Amino acid sequence: MDTNNTVHSGEREVQLRAGVQERSAYVMQHVIRDAMPEQHAELFEKLPTLLVGSLDAQRRPWASVLAGRPGFVRAPDARHLVIRALPGAGDPLALHVDQPLGLLGLEPHTRRRNRMNGTVVAIESRGFAVEVDQSFGNCPKYIQAREPRWVDRGVAPAARIEHTQLSAEARRLVSQADTLFIASATPQARGHAGAEGLDVSHRGGLPGFVRASDNAEGATVLTIPDYRGNNFFNTLGNLAAHPYAGLLFIDPETGDLLHLTGATEIVWGEQEGQREIRFTVDEGRFRERALPLTWTPPEYAPQFSQAT
Repeated sequence: MDTNNTVHSGEREVQLRAGVQERSAYVMQHVIRDAMPEQHAELFEKLPTLLVGSLDAQRRPWASVLAGRPGFVRAPDARHLVIRALPGAGDPLALHVDQPLGLLGLEPHTRRRNRMNGTVVAIESRGFAVEVDQSFGNCPKYIQAREPRWVDRGVAPAARIEHTQLSAEARRLVSQADTLFIASATPQARGHAGAEGLDVSHRGGLPGFVRASDNAEGATVLTIPDYRGNNFFNTLGNLAAHPYAGLLFIDPETGDLLHLTGATEIVWGEQEGQREIRFTVDEGRFRERALPLTWTPPEYAPQFSQAT
C-alpha cells in the first residue's frame, strides 16, 4: 500500500498537531496491509465476539458486537472474513452489500487485538462476508484482562430507546465501565476505499474514566480521555474530518449493551499528550441481556496498576 492509501487528511492533521506526522506516516505505510497476516486470521477464528462499526442511513456511526461459538468467524483466505452471525433485535447494525465496516478482534485475557476495515461483499441467511481494505494490529495497552464464559440468558427483552439525556440505568453502566468501543468514519466513507473507510476501536481505563455531564440543552455529554497509543490516530483522525462517533458499552456481568451515536469534539490540553473526546448523545439503544457471555473480574492493564 502507498502512503496515500493508508493515511487520510484527518489523520495527517492530528498527527501534525501531535508532532508525529512523519514517523506515523512511515510506520503506517509499512504495517497497514490490504490482506491479513496468518496470525490475524488465527485470532479472529478463535474469538467468541467480533466488534463491528457501521454507518446508518443518516451516516451516523454506530458500534456493535456480534457473538458466536469460537469459529463463527472464518478466514477462508487472507482477503476475506466470513461471519456466521447477524445483528440481533434492536442492534443498530444494518447490513447491505458494498457498505464499509470496521471490525475489531479482541482477546482480553491475552490483550491481543487486530483491526480489519473492509467492505461487505455478500449477505446470506446466516451471516455475511467482508473483504479486507485495511488490516493492522494494535498494541496491548489499556486492555483489561478478563476471560469470557458462555451463558444462557434466555430471551432478551426489547431494546429501549435512549434519548439525548441518558436514563439512570444507562448512566450507571457508563460510570462503571472500564472499557468502551468507538466507531468513526471519514466524510467519504465507502466500500473498497482504503483509508477512506470506517473504523472501530477500543478504549480502556479505570472504572469512571468516562465522565458524564449534561449541557445547557439537557443532553448528556461524555468526556473520554485519549491516552497515548500507537500515534496512528485512526479514531481522532476520523473525528477531525467527520466529528461523529458511535459508542458501545458492555456490562461484563449481565451482558447488557448500550449503543450510542452522537457528535464529537476533540479537546486539546495545554500539555503534550493531553487530549479528550467530548461526545454529545444524539440517540441510543439499551439492550438488556443481549450478549450471551459473561467475563471474569478484570486484571487491570499495567498502565493502571499503580492506581489500583
